Amino acid sequence: MKIQILDAAEQDLITGFKFYESQSQGLGHYFLDSVYADIESLHLYYGIHPKHFSYHRLLTRRFPFAIYYRVEKNSIRVYAVFDCRKNPKSIHERLN
Repeated sequence: MKIQILDAAEQDLITGFKFYESQSQGLGHYFLDSVYADIESLHLYYGIHPKHFSYHRLLTRRFPFAIYYRVEKNSIRVYAVFDCRKNPKSIHERLN
């Protein structure tokens, strides 16, 4: 299966990178490495994660983020990478 990270999800990753990099130099790169590793794990574990707002939600291992994705035909499409500390209502609004 091919994994596609949509533009909105890429922007979420950039925002997360900037935040963590501003906290400590190099932490933003660690954030990206960690989250991309979790996204890559979807090659093996896609579809097993619980659904929220009609998307599968994978919680990242090292940071308080959730990856929202759907399995569509021959691909896994990542729609969003959200900071779990945000208001859940904003997550719901964005995904709808």
